[in-house]
Amino acid sequence: MNVPDQPLYRQLAGHYRRSIESGVLRPGDRMPSMRAFMRQHDVSLATATESYRVLERESLIEARPREGYFVRAASANTLPAAREPDWHNGSDAAQREPLVAQFVGMHAAISALVARFQQVPDALNLGGVTAADALFPGEELQKIAVRILRRRPDLLTSPGHERGDPQLRAVIARRALAAGFAVHADDIVMTNGGTEAVNLALRAVTQPGDTVAVESPCFYGLLQVLESLGLRALEIPASPTTGLSVEALEFALQQHPELKAVVVVPHLQNPLGCVMPDAHKQRIVELCTQAGVAVIEDDPYRELVEGESAPRALKAWDSAGTVIHCTSFNKTLAPGMRVGWMAGGRWHARIAMLKFSQSRLNEPLSQAVLAEFLQSQAHERHLRRLRERLRVQRERMAQGIGAAFPEGTRFTPPPGGLAFWIELPRHVSSMALFDAALAERIRIMPGTVFSNSGRFDHCIRVSCPGPLPHSADDALLRIGAIAHRLARESAGREA
Repeated sequence: MNVPDQPLYRQLAGHYRRSIESGVLRPGDRMPSMRAFMRQHDVSLATATESYRVLERESLIEARPREGYFVRAASANTLPAAREPDWHNGSDAAQREPLVAQFVGMHAAISALVARFQQVPDALNLGGVTAADALFPGEELQKIAVRILRRRPDLLTSPGHERGDPQLRAVIARRALAAGFAVHADDIVMTNGGTEAVNLALRAVTQPGDTVAVESPCFYGLLQVLESLGLRALEIPASPTTGLSVEALEFALQQHPELKAVVVVPHLQNPLGCVMPDAHKQRIVELCTQAGVAVIEDDPYRELVEGESAPRALKAWDSAGTVIHCTSFNKTLAPGMRVGWMAGGRWHARIAMLKFSQSRLNEPLSQAVLAEFLQSQAHERHLRRLRERLRVQRERMAQGIGAAFPEGTRFTPPPGGLAFWIELPRHVSSMALFDAALAERIRIMPGTVFSNSGRFDHCIRVSCPGPLPHSADDALLRIGAIAHRLARESAGREA
């Protein structure tokens, strides 16, 4: 494959990176405003935004509310960013080419981990990707629920609507415009969380034995769903900064005409935490539309991305009904309600039928509560507050990792959310680290469960779910000490 020209936004980011590294721009200097950047370089808002996102992900600049962008002060505790895989290096075919694997035993492996967690119920959980209860508007949602039950006392005994609360679907349709696409309320199917939405999408476009392309590494919950449906997975390499490799996907579509679907998490991908550039989103939709392959967009984290506005969904580039957009309110608003939704594109009718046959109607009270809350100004205030609190927690955790982990550790600070994907020194086993940490009552997620390939045994996912107490700082120090010991032992064996 030919190496494509570097995108303009990366060229511009490189220009400013060199200016910062050479000292032309110093810590604390103000960066050009978006408008000034666009005028100075004669580029669109999308190009300017992506350029700044690259610099943010590299921890070179930071956004300050109502002030603009500034050059960040270098931190002695900041670790090197995770290495970018070289998808064009033909000398490493195993890294460049997708890997087909049947997910036999993956469900058992993950279930074994969950069972281990349950044996230590009081362990500090640094392995999940859901924010702490205190960061969600529980009291406001409760007040709305009480008001609704007073107005509609029969709500808990009525069956509800077949495809979901009409008012909520109308609100969702209006809000979808901010994600860059238009959908009619009648073309929205409400689901029991995002997992059911992805499950329905897969069932709509595949049969047992079919092959589905997934990101690698990939959320282990998706691997469980694939195994339960009897599907094969084609692992497509993903970058820690830009997500699914478009070049590797194009190669896969050429070499594997039997592909039925591509599942992608474009924003704050789990576990990498990366955000896909708009140009990549558009190209993926184009490639899959040309190949007649469904794109299943799993998008629960989009509103947690830092920036002046939330990024556009892949669905924004879909004019042929190729993209099945799936999302939920579990990660941004109300984890306990388990309310999700999907826009099925040209598979809408089949999805609606499968939804009814699989789980019938959704619980109506949660939908009515969300419909009212989403229309209020309180929702936007909540999202701004949640993003800011998560930003503070991420910065604190990044410094803790930098201070505690051994030399050779790498990670890329995510531009939102709460999860860190950490690449440990080679030959440090994530399972050994998981076992030792759990023995000290600390939960982390080993990299082995995010792939069936064995490529990520030296990686872990850790998170900052809530306002980090001193116990969490101490936990990072203990995890780091274990990683130091395992690295020394590994080095000793090699010597």
